[in-house]
Amino acid sequence: MGLYRNVFKRLLDTIVAIIFGIVLIIPLFIVAILIKLTSKGPIFFKQERYGKNSVPFTLYKFRSMTDGAPVKANSEFSDIKSFVTPFGMFIRKTSIDELPQLINIIKGEMSFIGPRPLAITDEKVLRLRRQNGGDQVLPGISGLAQVNGRNKIEDFQKAFYDGKYAKNVSLISDFRLIFATFKAVIVREGIFK
Repeated sequence: MGLYRNVFKRLLDTIVAIIFGIVLIIPLFIVAILIKLTSKGPIFFKQERYGKNSVPFTLYKFRSMTDGAPVKANSEFSDIKSFVTPFGMFIRKTSIDELPQLINIIKGEMSFIGPRPLAITDEKVLRLRRQNGGDQVLPGISGLAQVNGRNKIEDFQKAFYDGKYAKNVSLISDFRLIFATFKAVIVREGIFK
């Protein structure tokens, strides 16, 4: 498990992220143009998030919310949908907004599978992760909490799943989570609370 967690997983993530980046360059460019044409504001949403060992880094996503949306945790919005642009709704439902995180993977800040990188607005989950070891692995685009409810589960459940994943990292569990992620994206599970 140690060799996979520390060496092979990082190498595999980097190679796959570079391949995806090359294959998807034209579709990503089209998404960027559509974001710019359909709403005011930048193409990318950049935010400080906390990764392995709770070290901060800048996370990249395609912007899906209006330029004037308040900066707070998704769970704190009473009606988050009113701040999501029409095209943003599409890229959120299809998880296309997550694709710029390929940059974070190539930089070694993230993995394809791991606990979601959280912002300071998710302080409760960050604290619980530090307690249960959930912050001891690279964060991921998807993870155990995402395939078990995503934004519809409570903070303590998210932290529980993150700690469970960190204790049981393996190639087999990562492949299972990749397939479960594709299923969740297709049926659009847990996008909004």
